[in-house]
Amino acid sequence: MDTTETLATFITSFDGAKIPEAVRAIAVRSLVNWAGCALGGARHPALLNAMTAMRPFVGAPQASVIGRSDRVDALNAALFNGISSHVLDFDDTHMATLVHPSGPVLSALLALAEYQPIDGNTFVEAIVFGIEVECRIALGVCPAHYDIGWHVTGTVGGFGAAAAVGRALKLDAKQMAWALGIAATQAAGLREVFGTMCKSLHPGRAAQSGLSAALMAQSGFTSSLRAIEAPRGFAKVLSTEQHLEKTTEGLGTVWHTLENSFKPYACGLVIHPIIDGCLSLRQQHQFSSDDVKQIDLKVHPLVLELTGKSAPTTGLEGKFSVQHSAAIVTHEGKSQARQYSDAAVQIPAVNTLRSKVQVAIEPGLRVDEAKVTMTLQDGRVLYHHVIHALGSIERPMNDEQVDAKFMDLASNVMTPDQANQALAACRAVGQASDAGVVGRALSVGL
Repeated sequence: MDTTETLATFITSFDGAKIPEAVRAIAVRSLVNWAGCALGGARHPALLNAMTAMRPFVGAPQASVIGRSDRVDALNAALFNGISSHVLDFDDTHMATLVHPSGPVLSALLALAEYQPIDGNTFVEAIVFGIEVECRIALGVCPAHYDIGWHVTGTVGGFGAAAAVGRALKLDAKQMAWALGIAATQAAGLREVFGTMCKSLHPGRAAQSGLSAALMAQSGFTSSLRAIEAPRGFAKVLSTEQHLEKTTEGLGTVWHTLENSFKPYACGLVIHPIIDGCLSLRQQHQFSSDDVKQIDLKVHPLVLELTGKSAPTTGLEGKFSVQHSAAIVTHEGKSQARQYSDAAVQIPAVNTLRSKVQVAIEPGLRVDEAKVTMTLQDGRVLYHHVIHALGSIERPMNDEQVDAKFMDLASNVMTPDQANQALAACRAVGQASDAGVVGRALSVGL
């Protein structure tokens, strides 16, 4: 059986009762993390601009826009919530591929759950299949797919959304293969647009295309049954190298969902070890940013490739500036959403400190590893080697840390009581008779 049909059979036929509890727990943690990120992005200009542009075309009020009182049609809800959940660059990441799996999956699935009631157990299982399939297809084409310029969350996210929605809709195997094919032919997203509002458009469109793919397949809209692996299919057209065996090996026994990681800092993941190092030195030695003469960073090559914007002018660009992250963390001792606002990148003291940051590639360092050296004005030289960044698989954020992140991000749009109720709804979704309760709990009166 070919890749597309093998995945379709797995999604539609695997007994959900056999999903390990640890995998279910990661699915719920992914929901909490995603919801917090969407709440944090609910007032971002990227979302507001998208909603303004699309408002004349919005249909019946079927689903919530997270963190807002707006109710829109399910397809636009998937788009808008995909944008808001990714715009802070604070969402989850599968380190092996750099895909952000929850944005497309949960933005599509929650929109469906408000439009068409889904019980909580089905909802959690659908999250698992969505994230699992998204990560597996990413493994089948990365790293070459990413290296040539595709944003894997945009290109592969539609498969995850289609898998999740298709599982919830109880598609049969042929319909599910069609849904994957419909998602495949819509795959898009360019790394060139990183640092602009378009980066957050990618998971939004992926959610929208995956949701529509499953709904169209349910209605008999056909596609190739070999859309992933065929000579002119997704993998061979969009990647110079393929590892399609990784998409299907160990299905049902090896769960890549367990490799999903959660960010403690609101910026590009490859910067996180630098932030850890700067925070550690600042906390240990109690100096001010005025005391710093120079900051020297030794990093993995991806750091400069992805986040080498040395003179960012907007908050979105700041998320892709390792120099800004090192400077703002050294200056303020934090690396949350507020440290990547348009105002934050214009702080004079931060700009001065940013000019003192020197970045060099050191062969052999992993992507979650870095070496930070700070030379102070008084001649002291401080050094910290970050072996694994906080949030990596080796140093994962736990439920309590993810819940605290949710509450901090929710404070952007909710009262503490509203936030606690919304968090409780996310945590208890597996026992809910109607998973749409989550979307309603996450909507507030802006």
